[in-house]
Amino acid sequence: MTGQFYRVKCKCSNEQVIFGKTATEVKCSECEEVLVKPTGGRADVKATVLEALQ
Repeated sequence: MTGQFYRVKCKCSNEQVIFGKTATEVKCSECEEVLVKPTGGRADVKATVLEALQ
């Protein structure tokens, strides 16, 4: 599988791990804010990226 995982931080300060090429919209588990929107390739990350995980 190609792609990378990222640790992101929502506006509400909740941190989550997301996949950089997600095929579905990802929402914050705390406040339901949209963190990631799919684009058909690399996802459009709306949250603050804290780090790329390996």
